[in-house]
Amino acid sequence: MKAVRSHDRDAAVKGLVVEEAPYPYAGSGDVVVRVRAASFTPEELAWSASWVDRSGRDRAPVIPGHEVSGEVAEVAVGTTGLSVGQRVIGLIDWNRDGSLAEYVAVEARNLVPLPAGIDHVEAAALPMPGLTAWQGLFVHGRLEAGQSVLVHGAGGGVGMAATQLARDAGARVIGSGRAGSRDRVLELGAEEFVDLEQPGWEEAVGRVNLVFDVLGGEVLDRSAALVTPGGTLVSIHEPPPVRPEDGRALFFIVEPDRDHLLEVLRRCREGRFHPLVGAVHPLDHAPEAFRAKKGTVGKTVIQVA
Repeated sequence: MKAVRSHDRDAAVKGLVVEEAPYPYAGSGDVVVRVRAASFTPEELAWSASWVDRSGRDRAPVIPGHEVSGEVAEVAVGTTGLSVGQRVIGLIDWNRDGSLAEYVAVEARNLVPLPAGIDHVEAAALPMPGLTAWQGLFVHGRLEAGQSVLVHGAGGGVGMAATQLARDAGARVIGSGRAGSRDRVLELGAEEFVDLEQPGWEEAVGRVNLVFDVLGGEVLDRSAALVTPGGTLVSIHEPPPVRPEDGRALFFIVEPDRDHLLEVLRRCREGRFHPLVGAVHPLDHAPEAFRAKKGTVGKTVIQVA
């Protein structure tokens, strides 16, 4: 099969090439998905988990990309719940080869059926931002209707997902970021927008029940003071160095979760959540798209078949 691979951890993104690779092996509990569309996280080849298996052994060369939309091509012995030809989407474990290939082996438990009304390109942009936002808001942040949430980096992929999902849940959403993303964030449902490049931006926020941070650094440092007693500061960038007074602070890494993905997908099907698709490229152009991703709006999607 054709795939995008990197052979050298030191070269990482610079070493990405499109080449022939072995057809994936499907173990017990797996299915092989014929990839129709895929997406990736620009930093993923800098993660240690991208280069080793679950036992910590080197597995180079590696195929990046962990968001997949396609059809089941093969069901392994011992796998239940999915059938050949079924449309599916999902998030692939970090310690396995990814979706920038014509075929990928995925644990069936990480896949959900894709409704006919959602196309593969849109679907490929959903798993990573959707799951990250869902888990940050409702699993770790314990957000409820009527509460307030400050979403740092609301103009990015995860931030835009969090803004939509929080608003849909009945929360009051304040989005933050650079001024250029103001209109987009407000259109997605934020009641207010805070320009982080303006001095004293904390005063414009006030106090909130939850801060959902995707930026880290000084913005994260200054956010603990904004959390109300009993509230939570959640970051996906780094562990918060300052804990809110009488509150919680935590860092998490998104995990594949079938039930959470079904919740996000249901909202997408009902028109309550919209993944933002940016540029769309063929598989042969994936290395260039991977290297050029930073600074663009929306998820870059690789259309494979």
